Amino acid sequence: MERKYLKLMVVLFGQLLTIMDIFIINVSIPSIQRDLHASHGEMQFMIAAYLIGFASLLITGGRLGDLYGRKKMYVIGLLAFMISSVACGISVGAGQLVISRFVQGISAAMMAPQVLSMIQILFSDHRERTKAMGWYGITIGIGTVLGQFLGGYFSSLTVMEEPWRLIFLMNIPIGLPAIFLTLKLLDESKIPVKQPFDAGGVLILSAGLFCATYALTLSEHDGLHFKNVSLVMVSAGILFTFIKNQKKKIQKEHAYLIDFELFRFKNFNLGIIAVSFFFIMLDSYFYILSLFFQDGLKISPLAAGEIIGFQGLGFILASFISVKLILKYGKKALIAGLSFIIIVLIVQLFLFRVQTNFTVFCLLLFLHGLGIGSVIPSLANIAMSGMSEKLIGNASGVYNTFQQIAAIVGIVAVGSVFYYVLGVKPSVEYYHEAFSVALLINIFCLIFVMICVFKVPNHVLPEMRHRK
Repeated sequence: MERKYLKLMVVLFGQLLTIMDIFIINVSIPSIQRDLHASHGEMQFMIAAYLIGFASLLITGGRLGDLYGRKKMYVIGLLAFMISSVACGISVGAGQLVISRFVQGISAAMMAPQVLSMIQILFSDHRERTKAMGWYGITIGIGTVLGQFLGGYFSSLTVMEEPWRLIFLMNIPIGLPAIFLTLKLLDESKIPVKQPFDAGGVLILSAGLFCATYALTLSEHDGLHFKNVSLVMVSAGILFTFIKNQKKKIQKEHAYLIDFELFRFKNFNLGIIAVSFFFIMLDSYFYILSLFFQDGLKISPLAAGEIIGFQGLGFILASFISVKLILKYGKKALIAGLSFIIIVLIVQLFLFRVQTNFTVFCLLLFLHGLGIGSVIPSLANIAMSGMSEKLIGNASGVYNTFQQIAAIVGIVAVGSVFYYVLGVKPSVEYYHEAFSVALLINIFCLIFVMICVFKVPNHVLPEMRHRK
């Protein structure tokens, strides 16, 4: 049993790196821009490059793990992540950093699907798997908090001339032991029947997801310009072509990338819809909260980071507690967690004003984190429940892709509404009004998530029965 959980810790190394490197860059942007003499556009591409590479190839990463071995792809992903991290850390220009970040995102896409897949294979028992998914949630929380903290810490060091480079180079001492332990402890797993790889499908799908992710990521800053709208339409056309292409290949028993049998599982469909609405809410919330704190209430970046840090602490604490609650109360605990987040957001509507003090901010963000941490691990558990080993890599890749695309959609869509309501009168009152409208959208998203959870079959998150 202990060895099984040691294997889980090794698997979660990859998840930690993936999450950390999404957030670690944010605080270091001014230092990087100054030292590399980069333009605002180049910095925008540097942030977007990781997300584009990551979201575009998650499904491919999952399928490669199915066909050629999840352990093998995990190690390849870790190794490529370390190499690309070194390339980021020694970059002498903005262009090199953008390319290195893109490769880093691709490397993360090779790792991330294997994490969920290997958890499902390691833990077949419902209780053990629920505990393992709790640790998965804890890792997301730690990665989020640690990423933001280390990004600020390394950027402020005075031991070297350009200390921001350490935010990338620190991946080496994490990655090396992770590779060693993976090779030593983990067993290989893949589809038992040898199948060819659908390279054509990869090209079509990656092109469609690349166009969508690229357009949505740039829309965060550029707005819905004609170029971005056109790219989204092109992406929709490519993805429609991909679906027809895959269905034809499955009928003719040719090599395919996505097995559409996935979508016959009710819990998987409900899981990806739920996680999409949840991450539309979550990422847009952090985006508008940062704008509201720093631009509206004129809170310093350091103080804003400290306040948001309490959210991460709540997240980690709830991830520990939620495991027992889910095992005892089933989906009732998940519905309670969603209801709790809605209540916290409603309280924020009234209390997040200029007169609100630091302690209240910290408390409400801590409570928000408690709600988030009680929900995220179970959403993945819902989607992946009952999957055969044949489908598990596919399911993991699709789940992660929906999650990442939803996060970007949330930032763009809710952010656009925020700026529209704010208008050209950036006073505290207008910032609060824009923040309130965005929170209402977040609440509606959570209601959709709750509806999905209500529809989840009872056997997916069974409630513990007590004998009288």
